Amino acid sequence: MPVYLWQNDQSRLVSFMTLIYCPDEPTPALTAREVCQVLRDAIFGRRTMIRACAQTWDELYAGMFMIDVEGWSMTIFNDREELDYRGGCVSPDGRRWSFDSGDRFGTDPIAMLSTWEHQNLYRTVKAL
Repeated sequence: MPVYLWQNDQSRLVSFMTLIYCPDEPTPALTAREVCQVLRDAIFGRRTMIRACAQTWDELYAGMFMIDVEGWSMTIFNDREELDYRGGCVSPDGRRWSFDSGDRFGTDPIAMLSTWEHQNLYRTVKAL
């Protein structure tokens, strides 16, 4: 929201300046847990998942597979037909999460899924 500054000299407008509102606090980073919840919502049919790349899962075989879950852009790594998460995610509000090999075990959104959820996610992305 713009902030308007007026400078008056004997009731006459001398200058007009527009300042852009800049919050002091940066946008918080997206967490792996939030990304995992969006994936769960897609698995259970609460959100719609679509393929956001030209190749299907089978055509790609190994590489980055892009999906979109209602504005959440995600990249999942297809490691020779194995579902892996070596990509990232951008939320609709612009927050980001990206894979870091130095992260502790269990901080990967795919690793947070149960075995059943993991299998269903695999079937879902394979069918896109």
